[in-house]
Amino acid sequence: MLSAFQFQCHFVLIFLAASKGQTRYLEVRDAGEDEPFLLLSEDLKRELSARQIYRRSLRCIDMLSIEGQFTFTADQPQMHCATFFIGEPDELITIEYNFVSIDCKGGDFLKVFDGWILKGEKFPSCLDHPLSTSERYLDFCETGNIQRSMKSSQNVAMIFFRIHQPGNGFTVTVKKSINPFPCNIMSQTPTGRFTMVVPHQHRNCSFSIIYPVVMKISDLILGHLNGLFSKKQPEGCSGVGDYVQVLGGTGLDPSKMFPLADYCQSFHGSAQMKIGCDNTVLRMVSSGKYINRVTFEYHQLDLQQIENGKNSIEEFCVPSIG
Repeated sequence: MLSAFQFQCHFVLIFLAASKGQTRYLEVRDAGEDEPFLLLSEDLKRELSARQIYRRSLRCIDMLSIEGQFTFTADQPQMHCATFFIGEPDELITIEYNFVSIDCKGGDFLKVFDGWILKGEKFPSCLDHPLSTSERYLDFCETGNIQRSMKSSQNVAMIFFRIHQPGNGFTVTVKKSINPFPCNIMSQTPTGRFTMVVPHQHRNCSFSIIYPVVMKISDLILGHLNGLFSKKQPEGCSGVGDYVQVLGGTGLDPSKMFPLADYCQSFHGSAQMKIGCDNTVLRMVSSGKYINRVTFEYHQLDLQQIENGKNSIEEFCVPSIG
């Protein structure tokens, strides 16, 4: 059975179905429909790209993984609405206001957020994002026509809004661009393989998977500078500026999760963990002095594996290393 956190995430998180290495695009339908997802095939994606921009209406709670122009028009007062955007790991998302008709003085608002917020928790966390919390917001009621677009710092972004008057609404255009060094990534799938590289940057990068998973780290290079490894690091990661940690928890914010394992020594081989938490995060902390690199793969724990483990999330979050 899904936990409350996973149930909420299934309303706001699109997991792209991988078939023979080709990604298919999904969008969340209204919660009342029998089938929760609308499949956009690669053929349709190419047709849309070749002919014209994709357009459709937004729902009060919605999820999008493709470029296009999207319009929301209130048919009744809408107090708590949000649209979540997600791209491929190496994509950044730009959201631009095209048309806005809301009553800011009457209590309406329309805001873009650089990242995701769910139940008060942010991804990326405040500790890992390059901007301050206030800089991550674009509030139409404050900026108006002065600033009409925002580019995300990672592969997720969102808008949230409140509209009292039926007939009012807005139109936004969503575009994507390539990020050569992805950092702070929300996984679209419960299964995958990824290599994270942080080149001489003083920053922390997290890869978040909202599923219980088996994670296997196959290659880790820390303190790699000009083709040479740094001096041997002391045992343990206390005081070390460059390391990788695996975290688990029941929320969205990595800074509020349980540390399950730390790695501060480079290695080539295999380190595998079974993690039964609602959310698993691999986080790389970098001092900026070196080129750090980690390769890992993951797949979802099946129901039998979870049932054969500990009974509670708190206990089962303690990793089983194989």
